[in-house]
Amino acid sequence: MKLLIVDDSKVIRNRIERAVSFRKVKKVMTAANGEEALAVFRQHLPELVTMDITMPKLDGIECTAAMVGLKPDVQILIVSAIADKATAIEALKRGANGFLLKPFTDVQLNDALEMLMRGRSHG
Repeated sequence: MKLLIVDDSKVIRNRIERAVSFRKVKKVMTAANGEEALAVFRQHLPELVTMDITMPKLDGIECTAAMVGLKPDVQILIVSAIADKATAIEALKRGANGFLLKPFTDVQLNDALEMLMRGRSHG
């Protein structure tokens, strides 16, 4: 299983990469903005994505919609500091599967990713 971490903060990308203890994840890729994320996504077609909302070039909502258009069964976890339910709901409407608010613990992150993958295997 491949995981793509999309966040304009290198600190957050590294934090998520270090925190992921999900055994099925064999390859981790990262992207600093939506445009870069789509390029990596097209090349590797990961099963799992963590997506920031506020990024330069292409925001997380548009990027989510584009990824779902390319691979409808992709599981996307929105990871955002914006405590704005409307933004999260918009991302979910566009195809995201879950939402995790920053700051988060390693346990919260792994629980959220496992929940997404369980949903995928039963979907």
